[in-house]
Amino acid sequence: MSDCIFCKIAAGEIPADVAYEDEKIFCFHDLDPQAPVHVLMIPKKHIASTDDIREEDQELLGYMMGKIKDVAAGLGLENGYRVVINCGEDGMQTVKHLHLHILGKRKLTWPPG
Repeated sequence: MSDCIFCKIAAGEIPADVAYEDEKIFCFHDLDPQAPVHVLMIPKKHIASTDDIREEDQELLGYMMGKIKDVAAGLGLENGYRVVINCGEDGMQTVKHLHLHILGKRKLTWPPG
């Protein structure tokens, strides 16, 4: 999607502090971190939100879920971390490209928000 900021980041058109990248996903450090480690994981395929996931996206989403532990290990999150997906306005999704927040390196409280 040509006007999507996360698509532009994944394509290298906008610089980012890369945490991990492969042919399917792109992970980069959040510009407004909510924890000492705050990385966003995005699919390189544009999917607007969890509401827009289609049957053909299930393999990609499974791949992303399986990569979380590897990305977390690479970030030194050996004592635990949180993964958050926001969806829609009330869910505080600010960029309309599916993204997972990986947060860690501090005690995370509950409930969030």
